[in-house]
Amino acid sequence: MISVILNVYKRPHSLEKQIAAIKDQSVNIKSENIHVWYNTPEVDIEQFLPQDEKIKTYECNYNTKFFGRFTLPLLCKTPYVAMFDDDTICGKDWFKNCIETIEKEDAIIGGSGVLLHGKQYQPNTKVGWNGTKSNNIIEVDLVGHAWFFKQEHSKFMWEEEPPSWDNGEDMFFSYIAQKHGIKTVVPPHPTNNVEMWANVPVRDENMGNDAAASWLHNANHMELRNSIVSTLINKGWSIVSNK
Repeated sequence: MISVILNVYKRPHSLEKQIAAIKDQSVNIKSENIHVWYNTPEVDIEQFLPQDEKIKTYECNYNTKFFGRFTLPLLCKTPYVAMFDDDTICGKDWFKNCIETIEKEDAIIGGSGVLLHGKQYQPNTKVGWNGTKSNNIIEVDLVGHAWFFKQEHSKFMWEEEPPSWDNGEDMFFSYIAQKHGIKTVVPPHPTNNVEMWANVPVRDENMGNDAAASWLHNANHMELRNSIVSTLINKGWSIVSNK
């Protein structure tokens, strides 16, 4: 039912933790439906191949940054695709939560939602595991850290060239999906049940803020994200606050 896409770059040590969390899901996931994209990792790949040999692996000798992994959903044969950043460890009911949500809302689903307040990325409001918690589905402008979507929607990502290949895959996916009438939402993240969350902070060991964090190595990181939002809004992206 679900194909899972993982990405290895600077955090190969998190791979087995992610795989364990996926195999522990209340919705059964077959090993052969787990795919790992090695994006020119700065380590010896042979040392960090999945212990489960049924898991599919793909080695890229070029740094495709954030977009390369989005080619893999095109190869998947399952109705749904789940994708994770390498600093995200989901609760055991995350997939169950996503399925229940997508049956109500034909949407791009994510664990860390962003509500924009203007024509730039900042300022914004976060929704989900690292922001506002809710027992309800919340529509947002874009999502990151973890995505869940229908496999048939994966082709949207490749319909036009994004404003930048260096960043903004989260914004671009929601923008291009919206052109097809598909909204972006964050499923319930109740405060009393972390197993429904896309990421459980106590388990991720604060990896998103470690030395491998991409935003630490690019002085223009936020400037670029601001520019991408402005470009997409000028191209017709309607943000939630304007609907």
